[in-house]
Amino acid sequence: MTREATSKTRKPKRGQTREALMAAALDLVVKKAPFSSLSLREVTKRAGVVPTAFYRHFPDMSALGLTLLDESFRTLRQMMRQVRQEQSPGENMLRGSIETYFNYVRENRAHFLFVAKELFGGTPTMRNAIRREIRMFTNELAMDMARFPFLNHFSSEDLQMMAALVVNNVTALTQEMLELEETDEFGQQQVLIAAEKQLRLIFLGVAHWKSNKSSS
Repeated sequence: MTREATSKTRKPKRGQTREALMAAALDLVVKKAPFSSLSLREVTKRAGVVPTAFYRHFPDMSALGLTLLDESFRTLRQMMRQVRQEQSPGENMLRGSIETYFNYVRENRAHFLFVAKELFGGTPTMRNAIRREIRMFTNELAMDMARFPFLNHFSSEDLQMMAALVVNNVTALTQEMLELEETDEFGQQQVLIAAEKQLRLIFLGVAHWKSNKSSS
């Protein structure tokens, strides 16, 4: 038996079963199919545990999926919040936010493939959970934008709309990044450049937008 095959069938150590199940599910998503099409038996086999061990950590596959989703977004939200709080509004913050975000996508490719597949082909439970996470990103960005001096004359409704434009744009570019080979550094750099240009264009349009603050 090869070392790779051995590593796939080796049983996890005591206390590591939960992490092994999550890693196995991500591995299957990357190499095989959307999470929603996986069976409990497939995941436990890849993790090297018996099916009954699964229920000591998750009540069902949906709970495993939601846990993976939370793990995928939680650290990212913290990182992006920190970037926005530590840097002053302007070119450096825009570039820093983009680089931080896409570096995180590259380093956590399996998690983002999982999210991308579930957003368009998952169960209603998973799709709704992902949309809630995206709305949370949008709301946090809108609140941060409200503290920018050049945006303080905009209504909360318009700030929400602008934040949604940014988040939707980055979501689409994330899909482009995931479709590239991991070794395609040139292609990945082009996505970064496109992201910065497109977000600059959004903020250029924002500068000429007339907001009615009475609508807030």
